[in-house]
Amino acid sequence: MSDAELLAIGFSRQKARYGRALAASILDGELDLDALDALDDDGVQVALEAVPGIGRWTSTIYLLMVLGRPDVWPTGDIALATAVAQAKGLPGRPDPQTLMQIGEAWRPWRSVAARLFWHDYLARRGRT
Repeated sequence: MSDAELLAIGFSRQKARYGRALAASILDGELDLDALDALDDDGVQVALEAVPGIGRWTSTIYLLMVLGRPDVWPTGDIALATAVAQAKGLPGRPDPQTLMQIGEAWRPWRSVAARLFWHDYLARRGRT
């Protein structure tokens, strides 16, 4: 797609550049999505974050949602931090380090806890 076509469907110029970088990495064989499942969590994050535009949040969510890893706790996710604060009656959203400490209670099933907190977050806002 051209830049104009991508912009028309909601891509910013930067997101278009990142999307092209991801596509090129896959087509060139630099990023083998099928091979990621065989890597440990750190290896997956290194492989994904080598692509321009993919950062820690995206690689963490990929581990949790795409690869279905059982012990992923995305401390940089604002919705998760908000849901934890609301459920625990905290005065504000915990910072990533505090959220990491809170998440230790659910190890090695932090992915399950994260999904439950996200469901709570959405339910409190009338969304599913």
